Amino acid sequence: MRIHLLAIGHRMPAWVNEGYRTYAQRLPAECRLELREIAAPRRGRSVPVERLREQEGEALLAAVPRDAWVVALDENGRGLDTATLSGKLDDWMQSGRDVCLLVGGPDGLAPACRARADFTWSLSPLTFPHPMVRVILAEQLYRAWSLLRGHPYHRE
Repeated sequence: MRIHLLAIGHRMPAWVNEGYRTYAQRLPAECRLELREIAAPRRGRSVPVERLREQEGEALLAAVPRDAWVVALDENGRGLDTATLSGKLDDWMQSGRDVCLLVGGPDGLAPACRARADFTWSLSPLTFPHPMVRVILAEQLYRAWSLLRGHPYHRE
């Protein structure tokens, strides 16, 4: 199974790229995490935020692999504790289907992405800097995998 992390934005700060790589590289081939950055549309005073969000959503949905289980990251989604996420990861791995995580731009995820999602996940009721979400996702997926495998990382 592959986990596709589709995220709006590119040219992230070095600390974001390093943090993401640190955890993504720890995941084994059985649940490989792959980041695909989707360029954000050009912003301008004359372009409404809703239209930008819609364009981002179209680009994200166009990149979703066929037959993938789609998870939308959204503040109104369901919060998961580590044990529940670990169970979901196990279910995803057992299904044999790829999983696709959708991360919108700084203005949030397009309604079309939330509508397409098989599951909507909220990382926290807190607001995180947009680039940090990649690092948090990679770390939490690694933590969930380590819990499944009885690896000591989860208890550190």
